[in-house]
Amino acid sequence: MTDKMGGLTAEHPLARELAAQGPVGWQRADAVFAVTVAGEIAGVVYSEGEQAVPMNASEVALALVREMRAASARSSAGPWWRMLVMLSSSGELEVEYDYGAEPFPAGQLFAPEAYRADLEAYPRDSVPVWLAAYIGHGDRQVRTPQVAATQARTDRLEQVWAVLAENEFPPFPVMWVRWATIAAAFVATESDWGPRMLPWMGIFEGSARGGSTLYALPAGRAVLSGGVWNAPTLDATYNRGAPMPKLYAGAPDWVADSVLDPRAASGLLSFCYWWDGGHWYRGESPSAKESATAVPGVWTEDTVIGIVTALVDSTGEEVLDATAGLLSAAAAGGVTRETLITVFGDDGRFDIDGALHQYSLAGLVSTVPEQMPAPEAIARVRDYITGRGIDTDGYPLSQLVADRFEVGWMVYVPVASGEIAIGRAIFYIGDDGVLEPSSSSIAPAVYMADFTQRFSERHGSVTRTG
Repeated sequence: MTDKMGGLTAEHPLARELAAQGPVGWQRADAVFAVTVAGEIAGVVYSEGEQAVPMNASEVALALVREMRAASARSSAGPWWRMLVMLSSSGELEVEYDYGAEPFPAGQLFAPEAYRADLEAYPRDSVPVWLAAYIGHGDRQVRTPQVAATQARTDRLEQVWAVLAENEFPPFPVMWVRWATIAAAFVATESDWGPRMLPWMGIFEGSARGGSTLYALPAGRAVLSGGVWNAPTLDATYNRGAPMPKLYAGAPDWVADSVLDPRAASGLLSFCYWWDGGHWYRGESPSAKESATAVPGVWTEDTVIGIVTALVDSTGEEVLDATAGLLSAAAAGGVTRETLITVFGDDGRFDIDGALHQYSLAGLVSTVPEQMPAPEAIARVRDYITGRGIDTDGYPLSQLVADRFEVGWMVYVPVASGEIAIGRAIFYIGDDGVLEPSSSSIAPAVYMADFTQRFSERHGSVTRTG
């Protein structure tokens, strides 16, 4: 992040000024100075043990910092943008000069105009890609729905076709399963790293500062986009005036801002792929190999199994087989808590519930619900009746009973002994909470069969007994 340099001693005027400004009893001073020709941001934190006292830098200190930066402009490295100073009350001094190798913290970042003015005053051969994009991206990677529609029509008229990216990334359905599995494994180990799942979306930020998002869209479509840190194509664009890569060349109109990685808004998107009709496509994006550091390890099943078993810290055959079984269950959309336990165990070392939630967000959890208790079924029917203001004359809700059938309950008030009731209300409620009112005019056996069929269509074929 920074270049460490000497040049200051405890006798330097800045060190003496920081020491003189400190409160009584201070032991350490940490100062940050962010400077451009348009202004400066400065602050000092004095500490005594765990007690911290933040203070503004004095005008004397700021004047000294300006002089130091002006002097640095005459060096081969040019003027720094941030200077970090650590001074101890015993005279120990450390100084770091920051040239923007990594993004500046938000509170120490000036508006783009300030850096443009600074570069006019102190021209440089190149600046870090992130800063060059911050200064000059000019919304060139933004793709609103209106722009997307216009560009898609223009591409068709000009016969600009997307590139078929065959055998680069795994097929989207496979990638989605693998992404979710890696995410679940990292969550299970309570790691802050690794990919994560959100509804209709996978996200990843790698340790190499690259990252990506994977959006699942209706009709089996998807968009994968992201950025490789210090991408050569973006460096050429921002530092050498090369044209911005046409990442969306040939893209359909549904490839728009809402499904693009946030890097697009800051001009740091370096690749964009879309899944359509069973294939990946791209515009002027680099190959998948060149974008690999910005994507989790979804490349092969063995890659995923290796990641999971490393997190579990076991490479035994039993764990390998269980992880392969977990991937198969995810591919079938049937992950359960028990499936995860076969991989991670149930001894409390791993967050099984958190891992299952990742799969749930990805839509890969078995949707066949557990059997609803009879009292709950009765309570739901009672609430349904009272909530809709249904006439209960001759139908005392206190006498509701529930009879079990394959996928739910038939709830009703029994007819008194010796009485016959035609068209008496009957309610059918599935284990998934779907409630359907009916009456005794339809034979319960017939209605149960139809209800079970509808349940199966919602959750897949199921054979259960109560």
